[in-house]
Amino acid sequence: MTTLTVNGVDHRLDLDDARVTLLDALRDRLGLTGTKKGCDQGACGACTVMADGKRILSCLTLAAQCEGREIITIEGLGVDGVLHPMQEAFVRHDAFQCGYCTSGQIMSAVCLLAEGRAGSDADIREFMSGNLCRCGAYPNIVAAIREVAGAGGGHA
Repeated sequence: MTTLTVNGVDHRLDLDDARVTLLDALRDRLGLTGTKKGCDQGACGACTVMADGKRILSCLTLAAQCEGREIITIEGLGVDGVLHPMQEAFVRHDAFQCGYCTSGQIMSAVCLLAEGRAGSDADIREFMSGNLCRCGAYPNIVAAIREVAGAGGGHA
């Protein structure tokens, strides 16, 4: 048995295979489908979640490696039904089109601010470069991050 703490709730999982990724555990075992499976190779960032406040690619992380760590997914980012400031900024700036990459973009953006890496638009683009958007909403994504950075960074 493995216990995962996801969005503040402990979940005991019987991982029948040691190779179960965190992404598959979140989506298939816990029903948290906000985290997306994009490339399944760590190249697109759609599966980005937070582990102990740091961004990780859940498709490259084994679920068993996350025991004892605090995992936050897009579903756990807001508080009491209120969107996180980054989620609100993404809506205001229309920082998504199809929406598939959006949860990974938002999770990465929240961590980027916590890391203090939003000094300039060039910094934001550099430190968000692991999150791909096929629709090309990059200018709006940068604008949303810049807004939240200017307002003090929001809560994680």
